[in-house]
Amino acid sequence: MLRLAGARLLGDRDFAAVRAVLAADPVASCMVSARVEVAGLDPWRLGGELWAADYRGWGSGRLPGLCFSGPNLIPLRGNASALRSFADRALRRQRLCSSLVGPSEQVLGLWDQLAGEWGPAREVREDQPLMAMDGRTEVAVDPLVRPVRPSEIEQYLPAAIAMFVEEVGADPCAGDGGASYRARVAELIASGRAFARFEGREVVFKAEIGALSRTVGQIQGVWVRPDRRGRGLGRSGTAAVVSHLVNGLGRTASLYVNSFNSPALAAYRAIGFRQVGRYATVLF
Repeated sequence: MLRLAGARLLGDRDFAAVRAVLAADPVASCMVSARVEVAGLDPWRLGGELWAADYRGWGSGRLPGLCFSGPNLIPLRGNASALRSFADRALRRQRLCSSLVGPSEQVLGLWDQLAGEWGPAREVREDQPLMAMDGRTEVAVDPLVRPVRPSEIEQYLPAAIAMFVEEVGADPCAGDGGASYRARVAELIASGRAFARFEGREVVFKAEIGALSRTVGQIQGVWVRPDRRGRGLGRSGTAAVVSHLVNGLGRTASLYVNSFNSPALAAYRAIGFRQVGRYATVLF
């Protein structure tokens, strides 16, 4: 385990302490848990690093602060002192993450430390209700929503791109012509985590399970083709993905949504989701 700039780089021998932090809030930590359960804590296998705040009580085996640094920077736990140590470490290298995301208190506190060097952000979403459910859906499930087949990537990809542009405000094909985004979509399809309702060869509803831990699945990328909105496809389609997670895989279904997106909030609440926390996202 290495020490640098007030934060500790964790390795496999710290697995028990990390697992305790992740288990304390499995919904909020789903994105990180999904990686750790598969890859352990070795940075090469993990696709990023896990940092712990440096403090005098380290010998107790408890982690007062934990942060994942990879494609996204995800602070899961930490007071002001811990967040300063994470910021110190992050600022020692070029920013590679595309966003800062996670529990709002930690994200906004860390962003306060980073904004002077990394700002201005493209957008700061300060209030994103984190929602979860593990029971039956309260709306009818769309029986036509199903996992996307690998052979259908050409039909599915335009809908995925349209969703990304609409939600994130950036073109996922910029930079490398879309190769990396296509690879990510292909990976979701191959793992059975991309869902759609097709009408002919056109996607009219889509959603994905972006992260899947042993206990929680996080739904992302919910999208309805613009000319089909207002007809309940989003509710019934999302309910189908929830049913797959809860009944098929035995997981809690979760997602997070912008607080200003009143139609989406109403739809998720109608399905049966309840708020269990608050996320924030800083987009670069």
